[in-house]
Amino acid sequence: MTIIIGILMVMALIIIGASPFTSVNKSAVSMFAGTVGWVLYLCFGTDFVMAHHSAEYTSFLSGIEADSSAIKEYIASNIFIKYVGRGAEIILFLIATMKIVEILENNGCFDFLPQWIKTRHSKRLLWSVAALTLVLSANLDNLTSTIMILVLMHRMISNRRHRAVFGAVIVLSANIGGALTVIGDPNGLLLWNMGAVTPSHYSAWMILPCLVAWAVPIALMSRMLPERLDLESYALPYRGDDTNLQLWQRILMFFFSIAGLWFIPTFHNITKLSPFVGALCVLSLLWIVNEIFNRKLIDSGQITQQRPTRLLQDSLIQTMLYVMGIMLIMGILIETGVGHIVGRQTMALLGDVWIIAIAPFIAGIVSLVLDPFASAATFFSLYNIQGAEYLMQNGEYWISIAYATAVGSTILGIGSLSGLAMFKMRSTTIGWYIKYASPKILLGAMLGLLVLIAEAILF
Repeated sequence: MTIIIGILMVMALIIIGASPFTSVNKSAVSMFAGTVGWVLYLCFGTDFVMAHHSAEYTSFLSGIEADSSAIKEYIASNIFIKYVGRGAEIILFLIATMKIVEILENNGCFDFLPQWIKTRHSKRLLWSVAALTLVLSANLDNLTSTIMILVLMHRMISNRRHRAVFGAVIVLSANIGGALTVIGDPNGLLLWNMGAVTPSHYSAWMILPCLVAWAVPIALMSRMLPERLDLESYALPYRGDDTNLQLWQRILMFFFSIAGLWFIPTFHNITKLSPFVGALCVLSLLWIVNEIFNRKLIDSGQITQQRPTRLLQDSLIQTMLYVMGIMLIMGILIETGVGHIVGRQTMALLGDVWIIAIAPFIAGIVSLVLDPFASAATFFSLYNIQGAEYLMQNGEYWISIAYATAVGSTILGIGSLSGLAMFKMRSTTIGWYIKYASPKILLGAMLGLLVLIAEAILF
């Protein structure tokens, strides 16, 4: 049964990876596969529990008769809930950051950004947009950052070829920026929640390879632009009556949010509470500041309720459901022992070189079509946080997989939600992206991986 369940989960991951070509909703597939997997696990629960949790189960019984009802109750309350909890922690964090973005957007806190970076000098504008996206995605969700910046670029740039270059750079910057911090994307959050990494160590190891993987493609793609660009003049979006804030108020709310998100790791270290609690704390304080700044409009009943774009709303909701489905699949791979069997066999055959170089390389290849969260979660399920030095907390394995899946998903564009959002918004086509952007991103990704391997060897 272990083999059958493992095959079913792998088939589900293959279907998820093929979703850009089949148009099958990957959120639905992940949730269905996760549900089926746990139902099968329950059907053969006694065998799995006695093989991996015999001592804990014996303690749980405490004189209770060991029957089918007892085993199901133990699985539901002690095993299943663990993976649901980890998924819920990531989802609640995403909800908090989405609401933070919504409040900032409703108050026009991003409207001044185009004015700061606006220039007709193509290379200067490209690097400014890339840096802005990198910083935003390191603190906010990758998808959110991508859609916001793409919307701004669509208003500024009308030339389709130039827009394609900017679109590719925005997706690259969003994915790389998300990989820089533990709060930047679900992979980092998962590693942090697992106890596999600490925030400061993670960022310290990721910054150099990520910057190499980011800067090299941008430098190459900047050559595809003319010296100067023809930019469109556009009016700021109409938001009703709820943006009557002064510039200093908008800037204050923006930097207050960023500073609050940066404080989350410290909050976690002090309180030992889950990171989403810190995100909810930042959200609540920002909400209070928002109501103070807009108290006259609130009191007069003139303030209008705003929402993010339909694309952003729908994508984020599907992302949340998808995260939960993948966490259920990851739990099945761990609890049935499928992941650990594969991990032990590859370690026995290939040794340390598997951890340092081969595993990240394969993870990067898998993430070309399978999104980085599913790819990373699959490879995380192969080992426990113990044993060899590179598998302990802050071990090279966890960081290298996070890097490889982040940059790998960017190479073809279809492997990440950011890339799919770019294609949906018609910033460019898949054919153009693969022909002109993919080779440059691949070069940067390989150079960054070499830097990461060098760090592992030297330090």
